[in-house]
Amino acid sequence: MKRNKTKWQIALILFLVIFGIAIFPVPPQNPIKYVERESGQVKIEKVYGEEWLNWSYHNPIGEATLWAIAKRKIVSSVYGDMQEKPASADKIQPFIKDYGVDISIAQKQNFKSFNDFFIRKLKPEARPIAADSLTVSSPADGKILAFANINNSDFYIKGIRFNVQSFLKNTELAKKYENGAMIVFRLAPPDYHRYHFPVSGVTASSNIKIEGDYYSVSPLALREKAEIFWLNKREYGVIKSPIFGNVIMIEVGATMVGSMIQTYAGTTVKKGEEKGYFKFGGSTVVLLFEKDKIKIDNDLLINTSKGLETTIKMGEKIAVKK
Repeated sequence: MKRNKTKWQIALILFLVIFGIAIFPVPPQNPIKYVERESGQVKIEKVYGEEWLNWSYHNPIGEATLWAIAKRKIVSSVYGDMQEKPASADKIQPFIKDYGVDISIAQKQNFKSFNDFFIRKLKPEARPIAADSLTVSSPADGKILAFANINNSDFYIKGIRFNVQSFLKNTELAKKYENGAMIVFRLAPPDYHRYHFPVSGVTASSNIKIEGDYYSVSPLALREKAEIFWLNKREYGVIKSPIFGNVIMIEVGATMVGSMIQTYAGTTVKKGEEKGYFKFGGSTVVLLFEKDKIKIDNDLLINTSKGLETTIKMGEKIAVKK
């Protein structure tokens, strides 16, 4: 009897210790700063789910939960399914108000679920496409990091290099881009979540899919785990452009992203044409260019060199033919 009592006492102590660690306040994290392209001002991002992200990546119990549960596909799938239910529509108006979403540019104003709002289409005039055939246009709304040469660039954390081979899971293909340019577009939950072709050309009718985890792609997470991009689920296609060479466009999944849906058909694609969309969650699009094919806009390179993302809208000019 005494032995059983001792076991219960030990179990209670362990529970209290774990509980104490779990609820222990996470130290304040540096805010996410970015440059607003239109004004050139440095601003601070309001992060969706910030408290949960900080707990998951900066608390020992949170990190254990992330490793065991949160990064798993089933968690994101279940949460994504919840956003399809009619009851989820109650969150739309508070979300629009909290994050200043401009709903006037959407093609419709009434939505049957939160995910229906999340994957909303915009009026064509809301996102004009850079017309010059010698320019590359942004494939998505969001915040951008730009690297003229992947091998000479730190990625999010000083000293960490972007691993192209691990990212593409194709050694021969990766070799063609090791000294090329890379542009990363981070889509936060308040952003427009459809992505479009950045250049015109010819591509395969389907993407190559790479299975992986579902870590968050927020800078709050990337500061702790910069290799997330080659750990997460992703899929890519190669756009064969007569002007820009072979451009790889990769969509990266993340925590609570229900799925990536490709909507384009056929093999001939036009700059600005819709390629697909992400269901609920923050997510990322990455473009890879072969060496000496493009000249990235200078403001994007300067801001990136300072460790700052730059706001971008789908269709905006981001680079020109070199």
